[in-house]
Amino acid sequence: AAELEALKQRACESVDLNAARLGALSRDIWSRPELAYAEHQAHDALTRFFSGGDLPGAAWAVQPRYKLGTAFRADWGTAAPQDPLRLAFLCEYDALPGLGHACGHNLIAEVGAAAALALKAALESLAKPVAVQITVLGTPAEEQGGGKIDLIKAGAFDGLDVVFMAHPSQENAAYLPDVAEHDVTVKYYGKASHAAAYPWEGVNALDAAVLAYNNLSVLRQQMKPTWRVHGEIFLKPNV
Repeated sequence: AAELEALKQRACESVDLNAARLGALSRDIWSRPELAYAEHQAHDALTRFFSGGDLPGAAWAVQPRYKLGTAFRADWGTAAPQDPLRLAFLCEYDALPGLGHACGHNLIAEVGAAAALALKAALESLAKPVAVQITVLGTPAEEQGGGKIDLIKAGAFDGLDVVFMAHPSQENAAYLPDVAEHDVTVKYYGKASHAAAYPWEGVNALDAAVLAYNNLSVLRQQMKPTWRVHGEIFLKPNV
């Protein structure tokens, strides 16, 4: 128990030591929001962060544009001889159309980097190395397109034993239930007519869309507590 507390303390000290550069990384990503698969500046900022010689301890092995054009991978491992336990931390960094980083992906990138640095510092403080490999995966296109799905298909997650990620929220929680998402696009077509002279010849597509939206809203009272149905009008419904 004492050794575990010492490792926790070393991890916390690492976060404090790197707080300024982590905050700068987050603000850099936040100030230049980029959409899915186009996160070039965020990718470059993160690869520079892990490639920089000012980080304490042994260097990270960084692979820019790993499997995808804006994904990356950074690895560090102990000198222990046996097969290591492979732990990974994920960084997201894509933004929302018109809203920037309203979903806080700049913070996900910062927390993923901070957690990886903290665990690395704790393991480096051990007198006897343990067989652990730390991987940081930059996973683009979370909001649109499914970047993690692309990376899984490309083999980026092969061999990893445990994968961690944190998401900003209004509360502190170690676990929150996830909701699977399936998008449905419905198009309404009307028929133009003169609203004053010949309104009976027209078909109002807006009325049909409004009625459908209201019917879904009423239907929610019969839905199970874990079900979610949202209507998207121009902007993202998850913010």
